[in-house]
Amino acid sequence: MTRQFHLDVETTGDNDIQNLSPLLTEQLKADRGVGVVNVFVRGSTAGVTTLEFEPGLVKHDVAKLMQRLAPDDADYFHEATWNDDNGHSHLRASLVGPSVTVPFKDGKLLCGEYQQVVLCEFDTRPRKRVLIVTVMS
Repeated sequence: MTRQFHLDVETTGDNDIQNLSPLLTEQLKADRGVGVVNVFVRGSTAGVTTLEFEPGLVKHDVAKLMQRLAPDDADYFHEATWNDDNGHSHLRASLVGPSVTVPFKDGKLLCGEYQQVVLCEFDTRPRKRVLIVTVMS
């Protein structure tokens, strides 16, 4: 059986990372048996992945890594084309990717002990993100 729903998540922009695991677990409570859940973010300046949702990593380390890979103060053709400030946001999102698929069993995500599903916001301003969640069991 397959079902699909949307989650709305508000972000603060600039490398904000939101833990999606509690929202997903709540939605999966009634799902018995085994399956997979796919989480996809609409938009080209955010990504979805898994990581350990702890303050050092989510507040500092990811931002530091992304600044090295796609600096916010570099020159981007995207910004010259559209006269905006988020060329680095698009590149960061492309590195993380727009979706992740995680197995579940009896309503529980089968993540590692220190692994959570997260939304990474790379845009330069707060956003209301729409996540499309597809559950296949």
